[in-house]
Amino acid sequence: MPPKPLHVAMVGTRGVPARYGGFETAVEEIGSRLAARGHRVRIYCRRGPEAEGPAPTEYLGTELVTLPAARRRSLETLSHTALSVAHLARHRTDVAFVFNAANAPLLPVLRAARIPVATHVDGLEWRRAKWGPTGQRYYRAAETAAVRLSDALIADAQGIADYYRDEYGADSRLITYGAPDLTDVGHDRLAELGLTPNGYHLVVARFEPENHVDVIVEGYVAGDAVRPLVVVGSAPYSHGYTRRISDLAASDPRVRLLGGVWDQDLLDQLYAGALTYLHGHSVGGTNPSLLRAIGGGTATAAYDVGFNHDVLGDAGRYFRTPADVAARLAEAEDDVAGCADRGKALAERATAYDWDLVADGYEQLAHDLAARRTPGPKRLARRRNAPEWAWSGTMAGTVASDD
Repeated sequence: MPPKPLHVAMVGTRGVPARYGGFETAVEEIGSRLAARGHRVRIYCRRGPEAEGPAPTEYLGTELVTLPAARRRSLETLSHTALSVAHLARHRTDVAFVFNAANAPLLPVLRAARIPVATHVDGLEWRRAKWGPTGQRYYRAAETAAVRLSDALIADAQGIADYYRDEYGADSRLITYGAPDLTDVGHDRLAELGLTPNGYHLVVARFEPENHVDVIVEGYVAGDAVRPLVVVGSAPYSHGYTRRISDLAASDPRVRLLGGVWDQDLLDQLYAGALTYLHGHSVGGTNPSLLRAIGGGTATAAYDVGFNHDVLGDAGRYFRTPADVAARLAEAEDDVAGCADRGKALAERATAYDWDLVADGYEQLAHDLAARRTPGPKRLARRRNAPEWAWSGTMAGTVASDD
């Protein structure tokens, strides 16, 4: 007899439709698949101040609960999750998936409501420069709370699983993200932006220091690339960092800052039509933007950290400095045929990242949680002395400023 359908809650993200980052993409892809398999899925959402009309209550077969959040960077996620957890405690589900270890201090509410919970711990959030020393200390403490209070941990990259094992002696479920097949999306809409296939280089990232958008733009401006650099992304809070990128771009008309692109069809064509995709992320685990690029068969140069090596392998190119970026772009423009070959190799690697398999992993974990077949919390978890990881060097000690 097959296991009975479950009622599953997904908590801690901006919700769906996915328009922001990796967590939202995962929630949409996983939640919709679980719903299609007969599970009842509730996704907690928050809306931006620009949203108009009533909040939707259903999306791709999932139930949506939209709640407010404080419009302040340091409080937005936690304030929204607090309201979501309070709602969930009153309207119980069989299991809950909580995204982001920063939400771990709220897990006692779910434990008191006897809701089995798995926490998707994401990357090494305390290394993000935007938080400053106080925020980084909070995230270190939240990591420990996640280990102590979760029935299971979810890691989306081997490096994250290794980190929690070595730091806390805690096992986790390794469940990566999926890569969409974008090789046949076409190029007809590129003309809307005055672009042609293989006629530009692309960056898609939030403007945050550990995503190294400034390093990429600086390297491009200093180099001899002929094709324009198209930059998709912005940041609602990092005003000082955004200004730095804007100032660098203003010195070179080849740099095109598009801001956020919310039209997914157009964005997919941008990924698939670029000569190269430049990926500066250095702190998170397996990144959906990187997977979209390789799913489009696009030659990719990524920041030189272990997470990115895991995805790209020998088919990728890597950089750390602006000079590295300039060199990678010159190599690409000098060898377009080689770029195409690397793109094909990356498209083949992308087939290993399958959203259906990802949903299988979450579904099995949900059944294990409901049946109490997970190891449970490590009540006495303590941080050990942290080694310097291969992907360090990401400004962990920098104080972020919005000024």
